[in-house]
Amino acid sequence: MHTRRIGDTDVRAIGLGGMPMSIEGRPDEARSLATLHAALDAGVTLIDTADAYHRDADEVGHNETLIAKALAGHDRGGDVLVATKGGHLRPGDGSWTLDGSPRHLREACEASLRRLGVEAIGLYQFHRPDPKVPYAESVGALRDLLDEGKIRLAGVSNADPAQIREANDILGGRLVSVQNQFSPAFRSSEPELRLCDELGIAFLPWSPLGGISRAGELGSRFAPFARIAERHGVSPQRVCLAWMLAKSPVVVPIPGASRPETIRDSVAAAELALTAEEIADLDAV
Repeated sequence: MHTRRIGDTDVRAIGLGGMPMSIEGRPDEARSLATLHAALDAGVTLIDTADAYHRDADEVGHNETLIAKALAGHDRGGDVLVATKGGHLRPGDGSWTLDGSPRHLREACEASLRRLGVEAIGLYQFHRPDPKVPYAESVGALRDLLDEGKIRLAGVSNADPAQIREANDILGGRLVSVQNQFSPAFRSSEPELRLCDELGIAFLPWSPLGGISRAGELGSRFAPFARIAERHGVSPQRVCLAWMLAKSPVVVPIPGASRPETIRDSVAAAELALTAEEIADLDAV
């Protein structure tokens, strides 16, 4: 089984992003639970969520609650590193707002602890920088939660290289993950990926297949992925994830899924070996 390292924890090279199971267009709970259980059956040991992964204003933490239920109902539930986030909010009208204040992050962490039903969150990440709050204050809240044992590991999301270095300094070298958008259509996080590789910090690409509405179009949008997929007899999505894994040993993609068959296909990317020539072709897209 192909594993990667996040802090002191080994995880399967492909994780699962829980967002599609809780926002607009989400499946019913039975299919979501079946998808989560399929991920566990396939060996997934990292599941990504956030308190903001919900649809309506009165259901903050919907995805966290769903994941807690799935893990409690599976014999491998205790083997999973759950990564959740705070600092990004959804008022319930489809928009997103920010609150990176230390007070909010502490309250958000406490609420996530209750929903997940744990004494310490496995990996807690600052969801997105808040321009109204100094970055050092937001990350300082994570440092305090780490020191108090409320969280086991700390990370940041949607951060640039300067913020990654600042966060790592504030955390005393204990920054273990950076979760940024990265996909064939969104390559501007390459500098952050290279920095994470240099520092030995896990890089978790979100929307690695292009997002909920466009993941199915990956092959038609990017011909080299479709061509190489045909050569190997696999999906373009599987090729995409294998390409990301080949870029650095710190990369752990977290594709979203809302059907059992899609997460099973994604997990199989860890077994797909691409040639140096194929990787070069995909890098050039």
